[in-house]
Amino acid sequence: MRLPAPTGPYGVGSSVLHLVDRSRTDPWVPEADGRELMVTLHYPAARPATARHRPDRPAPYATQEEARLLLKGVPIEDPVTVRQVARARTHSTVDVRPAPGRHPLVVLSPGFGMPRFTLTSLAVDLASRGYVVASLDHAYESSGTSVPGGRTLTCVACTVMEENDWSKGHLVTAARAADTRFVLDRLTGPRPAWRYASSIDRTRIGMAGHSIGGASAVSAMAADRRIDAGVNMDGTFWDTLPADRLGGRPFLLLGTDEFHRPGGEDTSWDTTWAALSGERHWLTVAGADHLGFSDAPVILGHFGLPGGDLPAERAVAVTRAYVAAFFDEHLRDRDQPLLDGPDPTHPEVRFHRP
Repeated sequence: MRLPAPTGPYGVGSSVLHLVDRSRTDPWVPEADGRELMVTLHYPAARPATARHRPDRPAPYATQEEARLLLKGVPIEDPVTVRQVARARTHSTVDVRPAPGRHPLVVLSPGFGMPRFTLTSLAVDLASRGYVVASLDHAYESSGTSVPGGRTLTCVACTVMEENDWSKGHLVTAARAADTRFVLDRLTGPRPAWRYASSIDRTRIGMAGHSIGGASAVSAMAADRRIDAGVNMDGTFWDTLPADRLGGRPFLLLGTDEFHRPGGEDTSWDTTWAALSGERHWLTVAGADHLGFSDAPVILGHFGLPGGDLPAERAVAVTRAYVAAFFDEHLRDRDQPLLDGPDPTHPEVRFHRP
């Protein structure tokens, strides 16, 4: 199994950090020793892009236990299949030297119950285009997160949400906003946790997320002025955004056409759209399902399992193209005609200006 190859000119490096914020009590497991986070950093590598096809130390997609717990929900429990997912080719190399210069930082937050590695296709592609990308696993909010010491954190938050009829989404977005602030402190502060932190341009920071991770992007931006631009990929907003709370910073809504068109079933998009005062984009993708903005179409398609109507390669290509265009325009000041209106190379994408 392999993910789609990245499209940018850089090879891609990969590092994993284990961070613990002991200034906070974990909202799901109060007896835990602080708020525990796993972070994967993908970044442009010094070696040329052609070298990424034969990495000396290929970065794994997931640990065996993380892959097992993710597939258990499908359900698939075949050990051979689990190994295939854990060893999926990610087109990145462990701890290779970064490309010279400073690069914009993008934080990625996965969907509820989904581990951070389910956004790897997007993360690797952004890194190949010249971004440092920090993908976060939020403690006790994924199917399984491997942490040092042979431990695995499972989705305690899932049980809490189910027992409360899914009414506690605001607790998730608040925790993730605080997680994002902490990670930014540890990556861009005076004593950074990452050995290559000097390659981050602290003045250009974006955040994107899938599902509740996307909803958390707007919450994190409202709480932290360091985040310059945000993307919500098909997530229902749980927090009401006061008018101009983002202070004119740009935001992209990218979702399923069936559920997230203006006046559609998810009215939180209409409400949030009205509160955005900066440059804003509302795009929907025909044929995509909710998981189509993650790696799920690639995984499901590899094993012949049903997914959305949009083929996996198109789902990945559309997500990569529009997220990268948005950040190129707003973090790099590069005009992107792709954001101006319908494009014949992406006929699935519909523009809305309610």
